[in-house]
Amino acid sequence: MNSAIAALIGLALAIILIIRKIPPVFALFLGAIAGGLLSGWGMQTTVTEMVSGVKDITPAIVRILAAGVLSGMLVVTGAAESIAATIIKRLGAKQIYLALALSAMLLCAAGVFIDVAVITIAPVALMLGSRSGAPLPKLMLAMIGGGKCGNIISPNPNTIVAAENFGAQLQSVMLANFIPAVIGLAITVWLIIPLMPGRKSPVAAAADNSAGAEKDLPSFLASVSGPLVAVLLLALRPLFDISIDPIVALPAGGLFGLIATGKWRKTLESLRYGLEKMSPVAVLLVGTGAIAGIIKASSITTEIVGLLNGWGAGALLAPVAGILMCAATASTTAGATIASASFSGAILGTGIAPVSAAALVNASCTVLDHLPHGSFFNATGGCVGMSVPERMRLIPYETLVGLALTLLSFLLYQVF
Repeated sequence: MNSAIAALIGLALAIILIIRKIPPVFALFLGAIAGGLLSGWGMQTTVTEMVSGVKDITPAIVRILAAGVLSGMLVVTGAAESIAATIIKRLGAKQIYLALALSAMLLCAAGVFIDVAVITIAPVALMLGSRSGAPLPKLMLAMIGGGKCGNIISPNPNTIVAAENFGAQLQSVMLANFIPAVIGLAITVWLIIPLMPGRKSPVAAAADNSAGAEKDLPSFLASVSGPLVAVLLLALRPLFDISIDPIVALPAGGLFGLIATGKWRKTLESLRYGLEKMSPVAVLLVGTGAIAGIIKASSITTEIVGLLNGWGAGALLAPVAGILMCAATASTTAGATIASASFSGAILGTGIAPVSAAALVNASCTVLDHLPHGSFFNATGGCVGMSVPERMRLIPYETLVGLALTLLSFLLYQVF
C-alpha cells in the first residue's frame, strides 16, 4: 500500500480510537503501528520510525515539563485569577467581551493553558453575564477567542514544540505572532462575537447566586512579575547575545513569581500542580512523536507538497499542515507537534524562515483544535454547564477566530 495512504489510515484509526475514549497516547501508538505495517515496512522498521519520531521531540518535552513551574505558580498563588480580575475590573461591564477576551489572552500569553485560563475566568464571566444579560455563548467565545490569541504568543507547549522542531528561538516565535494576536483579539471582540445570535442564557442567570467571595489574591504587579522575568531572560539572547534556555528561564520566572507574590510557602504545591498539568501533555507528545515519525517517513509530505505545487499554492504548506494535524488531534499542542515534526523540512524548503514557519504553524493549529474529540471541547463546555449541542454551536465561530489568526500570520510572513 502507498505509504501516504497507509499513514492517513493510521491517523484516522487514532482519531476513531480517541473518539471511542481510548487514552490518546495509546490511540496514537496503535495508529502509528497500523500506518507502518500497512506501508509494508514490517514491525521492526515501524518501531524504529516511531522511536525516531519520539526522539526528535524529546528536547521539547523536557522544556515543557520545565514550563510547569511557571504555570503552576500562576494558578496556585492566585496570580492568574488576579490578572483576570484586575483587567475585568478596569474595563468594566460595558466592555465585558473585551475584558474577558483580554484576560484570557494575557493569561495564556503568560503561560497558562487555554482550558485552565477559561476555567479560571468562567466564574467571573458567569457573574457578569447574569448581571448584564450577556448571552453565555458570547461570553464563552470571548474567553476562547482571547485564549487562542494568547496561545500563539505564549511559552505554552504548542509554541515550545514548534520552535524546537523548526530550530527557532522560543522568544522569537513568541514575538513573531504578536501583531496577529492583537489584531485577532480585535476581530474576535468586534467582528466575530457580534455575528452570534444573542439570547440570555439561564445558566448565566443562575450563576449570580454562586459567585465566589473575595479572595486573598496577590497584586497585579506581583502577579505579572513571574512571566515578565521569564520573558526578560529569554530576551537576553536577541538583545545582548546572552543565551538562556527556556528550561532555565521558565522555572526562574515561576520561582521569582512565588517570591514576588509572597506565596513562597506554596512552592511545593505549585511544583506539584505544574507537573500534574504538564505530565499528560508530555505523555501525549510521546504518542504524537510516534505517529509523527511514521508520517515523516511516509510519502505523505511529498504528496501534499506536489499537490499544492500543482495548484500553484506551495506557500500554503505550513497553514495546511497545521490545520490538518490540529483537526486530526483536536489539540493545538499535538497538532503543532505532528505538523512541525513531519513537515518542517518541506515547509522550510519553500523558502520561509524558521521563525516565520514556526509562528505560522502555531497560528494554524488554532483553527480546529476545539473539535469534539479533544479534551478542550469538553473542559470548556463543562466549566460553565453547557450541553454538548450548545457547545457545538460555538465551533463555527471558534474556527473563524483561528482562521483570522492564521490569515494574519500568513499575510505577515508569506505575502508582505
